[in-house]
Amino acid sequence: MVRTIISLDPKEKAWLDDKARLSGKSMTAVVREALARYRAQDGRRNKPALAALLDNTRGIWKRGDGLAWQRKLRGEWDKR
Repeated sequence: MVRTIISLDPKEKAWLDDKARLSGKSMTAVVREALARYRAQDGRRNKPALAALLDNTRGIWKRGDGLAWQRKLRGEWDKR
């Protein structure tokens, strides 16, 4: 594992100490768990790269010329 130093204001540090004590875990474990949850919520780490998305979706359109279809749909916008 890599060690790092963070700066907290006294209220944040006190809250973190209480959370660790009440959960029976180390402060470090609480910070690691919080970071893991934050990363999971972020979701970006689970998104494939653009190149992979393009490779995975290539050839799935089966309705003819996709550009012509888009132009037809967008042409409907002008009629409103």
